[in-house]
Amino acid sequence: MTRTARIQRQTTETKIELELCLDGSGSADVETGIGFFDHMLELLTKHAAFDLKVRADGDLHVDQHHTVEDTGICLGLALREALGDKKGIRRYGHFTLPMEETLVTVAVDFSGRFALAYQADVPAAKIGDFDSELLEDFWQSVAANTLCNLHVLLHYGRNSHHISEAVFKAAARAMRMAVEDDPRMPGVPSTKGTLDG
Repeated sequence: MTRTARIQRQTTETKIELELCLDGSGSADVETGIGFFDHMLELLTKHAAFDLKVRADGDLHVDQHHTVEDTGICLGLALREALGDKKGIRRYGHFTLPMEETLVTVAVDFSGRFALAYQADVPAAKIGDFDSELLEDFWQSVAANTLCNLHVLLHYGRNSHHISEAVFKAAARAMRMAVEDDPRMPGVPSTKGTLDG
């Protein structure tokens, strides 16, 4: 059975429709109104081998914060819904990714509990017209709404675009590993018998 989710979220600040398939081919159809953010979501989709469709209409006349944060909320909710009871998944994933002069490690545990350890500051306040501090806010929203442990570590790097891209690609590869079927463990991968917290 294909693991999918569809999330619709509307507030006074944003209107977002998001569709996710965990068992995809890396197909992205993303329109948030923020070019750099669209690029990052496309990278995430490709390297996770998900299929992702996003339509986000946010208050960009104010700034990019609500659109980025709320898209993270929707992606997190979609991941949680698509994973279901998590039977048969590997649960854990990790990846260390080189991106030219940059090296990033991301590790994830779809544990049903939220924790974020984010150590990947970028040197530039803006990447193009994108507010780079929103990168951490996005991953905070994803992890909090997926209910997962997410650890992001920048070992070293100079270029802000490379650092951002490495984080998204490494997170994608870690998630891809974690959601894969584990043929040796068909049940819930926990001695508690549940991954609901």
